[in-house]
Amino acid sequence: MALTWRTPALLLLAVVLVLLRPEASTVWWIVLAVALLVLADWWLAPRAQRLEVSRVPTPPTRLGEPAETALRVRNTGTRLVRGILRDAWQPSAGAAPNRHPLRLPADERVRLVTPLLPTRRGDLVTDRVTVRLTGPLGLAARQQSLVVPGTVRVTPAFPSRRHLPSRLARLRELDGRAAIRVRGQGTEFDSLREYVRGDDVRSIDWRASARSRHVVVRTWQPERDRRVVLVLDTSRTSAGRIGEVPRLDSAMDAALLLAALASRAGDRVDFLAGDRVVRARVRSGHRTDALAVIQDAMVGLNAELVEADWRRLVGAVDGLGRGRALVVLLTPLEPAAIEHGLLAVVGHLSSRHKVVLASVRDPELSRLAADRSTLPATYQAAAAEQTIARREQTGRLLGALGIDVLDAGADDLPVALADHYLSLKARGLL
Repeated sequence: MALTWRTPALLLLAVVLVLLRPEASTVWWIVLAVALLVLADWWLAPRAQRLEVSRVPTPPTRLGEPAETALRVRNTGTRLVRGILRDAWQPSAGAAPNRHPLRLPADERVRLVTPLLPTRRGDLVTDRVTVRLTGPLGLAARQQSLVVPGTVRVTPAFPSRRHLPSRLARLRELDGRAAIRVRGQGTEFDSLREYVRGDDVRSIDWRASARSRHVVVRTWQPERDRRVVLVLDTSRTSAGRIGEVPRLDSAMDAALLLAALASRAGDRVDFLAGDRVVRARVRSGHRTDALAVIQDAMVGLNAELVEADWRRLVGAVDGLGRGRALVVLLTPLEPAAIEHGLLAVVGHLSSRHKVVLASVRDPELSRLAADRSTLPATYQAAAAEQTIARREQTGRLLGALGIDVLDAGADDLPVALADHYLSLKARGLL
């Protein structure tokens, strides 16, 4: 039983009778009368079993983006149903407001929509649907919780997708398909055409020109059908936060932008994620929905408080195929973790593939290194400069082993990685 605001209001009104007849028996008669009215109202209140509640399937949404979930409610009884329905979700789903007033005549239906604003990746589930139905007097209500299953899949945030159109335009320019006349770059032969002013003289095909009345040049296109392998580090170093966002989520954003760009370029995109064990593995091949498949594989990934086993991860890369590939290691440029783990196997990896290490840099280090306003701040600046120097030294060491190192902020890393991919493609280094 649940009491409404009308019950205490009725008791307050009864105070007038007590003032008119200030005796103990008056108080008892008033309490007894209100109690009987409340019990009768509760008894006459509709039961929750008279409602038929079902949930409309909730489509997937991205982290931090608004979504909606809907319930269909039908009154299967013969009386008017009044009350409140609460659609409860786990807190990270951000279901608010989730209380809906109900007023359903017999055999009527209504659709109740609850807005969602998820704050965590993964499959978020409902708790229960609680219904509170009031009696005809509105003094008391029957309350019951119903199990109405529901799930919303929250995929990683993809804020860098706003940069995709400009990078696709650059890709079309490399292909020689842009609206303006730009020579296609790359190393794969495309076609022959007549020489025009501005063409590179090194592209002249002298044999074809000898058989023609005009000078003929060769056009080239970027390589297609290449492999791109994205390796996402989910070890303890990815658990750190840059501002309010975990390093792991920022690395996912960079991986998604590159996956979208590479799949549009006609390349095969594979994905690995792991630490001591492989947590996710995707062989998308030539699938046009490579981005969606990789994004779906990222849903349940979280940073684990363990060290990365790079021998196992490199072995998983080899298991995806023996052909040469662009291998992108999305891992923080932490000197200790790299020197004791990655360095032992990166030589084997770089001898067979083109390797790029993409790291999310913490801007707080630069801020601390520049602050010398007080004595404690000066000590912090010295420690920050030492950390920056070690990171730069580790980057140079990786560079000497043939690894391209990209160390940029969370907002800049996706763009830097996409531009580096286009640069490698233009120079025929994939």
